[in-house]
Amino acid sequence: MSDSYDPLHDPEKDAHVVVPALQQAIDRARKVLDEKAPANIHDRDEMIRAAYGLHYVLHDLLAALDAERGTR
Repeated sequence: MSDSYDPLHDPEKDAHVVVPALQQAIDRARKVLDEKAPANIHDRDEMIRAAYGLHYVLHDLLAALDAERGTR
């Protein structure tokens, strides 16, 4: 039995068009982390929004690190 779902990230649909500068990605990650910190862990919708937001800033941060290092 399999459930139908939409993943947070689909590499075929969610490829980076623009990779942010490393410092910009770090600043954005810190900002979103601060914004999501007070989310109610017992509120399903808040947790989904937090996971979604944190996933994308982490994705951008890693892309910026890869670009700076010349990998990927």
